[in-house]
Amino acid sequence: MYAMSKPPVDRRCYPRHPAESVSIEYDDGETFLFSYLEDISEMGIFIRSSDPFPVGTRLSMRFRDHPLELEGEVVWVNPVRLGPNNRNPGMGVRFLDLDADKREAVVDVVRTVAYLESPTLN
Repeated sequence: MYAMSKPPVDRRCYPRHPAESVSIEYDDGETFLFSYLEDISEMGIFIRSSDPFPVGTRLSMRFRDHPLELEGEVVWVNPVRLGPNNRNPGMGVRFLDLDADKREAVVDVVRTVAYLESPTLN
């Protein structure tokens, strides 16, 4: 008899918030790009990209609508797939070297995004 596979464990410690309206500029020291976020948490972001950087790439990031510059590292990639299963291509980026001030600024961005992206009640 085969053992039933268990559902994957969500290892995230911080809630993610949709952030489709948040734009970000980022570079790896050689290539400068602009994109939109898919989601954000206090510890990282998911950047939509049809050509994500490889895992381990360090990025310098600047939010276009928030005066915040951060360093991050690509920790996982969702590559572009051919066909109808091409959902959410991009890369997960973990924030690096967050001192107290930058961490509080990230929390403020997350709160703003969570508020702006939350559905309104009629």
